[in-house]
Formats: sequence, structure tokens, C-alpha cells
Amino acid sequence: MKALLSLGFLLLSVNVQAKVFERCELAKVMKTQGLDGFAGISLAHWVCMAQHESHLNTLLKKNFGGRPTVYGIFQFSSEFACDDGQMPKERNQCGMPCSDLLLDDITQAIKCAKTVVKSPEDMKIWSAWTRHCQHEDVSQYIKNCGV
Repeated sequence: MKALLSLGFLLLSVNVQAKVFERCELAKVMKTQGLDGFAGISLAHWVCMAQHESHLNTLLKKNFGGRPTVYGIFQFSSEFACDDGQMPKERNQCGMPCSDLLLDDITQAIKCAKTVVKSPEDMKIWSAWTRHCQHEDVSQYIKNCGV
């Protein structure tokens, strides 16, 4: 019985996979959910940021030893964006558990992005955006996507 139960858990864990978006697939989802031009930020900048933050992987979760963990396709920090049970709840700007940012359906992650980007730091909250996208021609991130 224990062997069957262990096998069942193993099979369940094998089936849990991240969704890794294709560039154009992500651009279409983002456009549908209102990110194109949101807070004055182009769709290409959003896709560029996600590419450099997570390689478009919804399940990416990183911890840098002693620092807050970052979650999901936009790599939101548990320090300010979501509740992982480790940081003070009053800093949960997006009002959601961090696990919601790891879902294949990125609706909650986009909702959080819309909240976070309204902060004074705007897109600068994402260091990958400032390094790779901010002053660059990012048109290639949505090229031939039909968006």
C-alpha cells in the first residue's frame, strides 16, 4: 500500500510542470488582459521584461539566501508584492499569496503587475528591465506576433 501511495505522489509530482510561454503567445495574452499601453508602457517592454526576468516561465521561483523569494513570470518579490508567509503581510501590495503568481494562467500575475507598476519606481522595480529593455529598441519582442 505504501508503495502504491508513493508511486501516486511521484506521478503527481512528475505531472506538475511550468508553462513556458512562447514570445508571441505571451504578447497576445498580455494584450488581451490590457497590458499594452498600461501606465504608458508598451507591450514590447512588458514582453522584454518577462523574457529577461523569467525566460517566460510561470513556475520560476528563486531565493538568493536570506533575501526575499521571487515568484513567477514577472519575478515578484515576497518582500513587497505577495504573501509567502515569511514577510509582513502589510507589505503585500498585490493582496495575494505568492503561490498565485506561479500559475500557468497568468491573470493574477498581470493583475499584480498593474498594481506594482503604478508605484513611483514604475518598471524600474524590475532590474532586468532596467538592464535589458529600458533604453533599448524592444520591438523585436513582439515582431511578427500580430499584436
